[in-house]
Amino acid sequence: MTKIYIETQGCSHNFADSEQMAGLLKQAKFEIINEIEEADVVILNTCTVKTKSENAFHRRLKEIKEQYPYKIVIVAGCIAQTDPQKIKKYPLVGTKQIHNIVEVVEEALNDNVIQMLDTNEMPPLNLPRVRKNPVIEIIPISRGCLGACTFCKTKAARGNLQSYSIEEIKNEFLLALRDDVKEIWLTSQDTGCYGFDINTNLVHLLKELIALPGQFKIRIGMMNPNHLLKFKDEFLELLKSNKIFKFLHLPLQSGSNEVLKAMNREYSVEEYKQLVKDIKLKYPRMTIATDVIVGFPGETEEQNWETLNTIRELSFDVINISKFWARPKTKAAKMKQLPSEVIKHRSKIVTDICQNIFRLQNERWMDWEGEILIDEKGKEENQWIGRNNSYKPTLVTGDYKLGQVLIIKVKKTTTYDLRGELLN
Repeated sequence: MTKIYIETQGCSHNFADSEQMAGLLKQAKFEIINEIEEADVVILNTCTVKTKSENAFHRRLKEIKEQYPYKIVIVAGCIAQTDPQKIKKYPLVGTKQIHNIVEVVEEALNDNVIQMLDTNEMPPLNLPRVRKNPVIEIIPISRGCLGACTFCKTKAARGNLQSYSIEEIKNEFLLALRDDVKEIWLTSQDTGCYGFDINTNLVHLLKELIALPGQFKIRIGMMNPNHLLKFKDEFLELLKSNKIFKFLHLPLQSGSNEVLKAMNREYSVEEYKQLVKDIKLKYPRMTIATDVIVGFPGETEEQNWETLNTIRELSFDVINISKFWARPKTKAAKMKQLPSEVIKHRSKIVTDICQNIFRLQNERWMDWEGEILIDEKGKEENQWIGRNNSYKPTLVTGDYKLGQVLIIKVKKTTTYDLRGELLN
């Protein structure tokens, strides 16, 4: 039996695509394995959101070809879609062609290199899948986005917004619950604009999902703030449900309105701040994650300080800090770039400030008692990672299993997680 190893970079949507490709290949009688050494075919599902991740892919591709020159390598995902000319000798599977992975593999095994990059079709949502984590289901609710950020290649990789119907998503949801899944992640390039193309929105979807029977938790993926503002009040009312994690990922990108305008972000700093304050007023324990780009072309010292002050004021729980890299084929790549040493210096300052904020935010959970859902194995023996209602990672030690619910007390906090003990 032909053995296939899949390696995935990037966001939860990429992981969902990999799980569906694995499901199709398993259905076609291929064997999916977790170790590259024994594989006949290696599929690299790639990410192009940052230069760093793209460079990492090319290093990894070179490494695999040097270590395993006789293995067949197939490139899938965003890099295959946006830069096929750089990897033209490899079989390629674009972001909207994952449902054709079996054909690509079979042709590659017969020494035929085919490249499926058409973007005019939508992969079916009801594809079989092999879950990486048996208690977590990742459901893509849409593909593509409505934005046109000057720094981003996601649009080129994923295209314009195309949403799956509420009925299709519900069907996948129900199948996951039958498999005893405990966490369901709703993923997309931007969950905030879900349904705008089919006359619905995220609120309508969530109403249908939380009405379904069973014990489960929904994690809502990244949403841009300008879309959330369109249905904020209804959305915040829905978050009262115990079936939704009190966790939101709202990219800020910059605390300067001038920089946001240059990025083509469709909200102001003032709108963003008010949105976060409204959320925290209603849900003080809400975990809010954000993204910040340091050193965007033209960013002044004063504008950088505006970002730092916004971060301090809003005290985020998670901040993904990106040093600006000019992405080929983007408008920002044509702008005058800042010196790399300036970007590096600013990034270090932002990182130091953020780590202090994370530590203080986590200290607020000291002595907290409540439920956590075990959804991940820790790095150490008998160590497990659970999530409380605010999706805070909480480490516990003991003889537990995935999907188990524990009542714990937080006895220690670190910069990045909580540490708990079981309560009898």
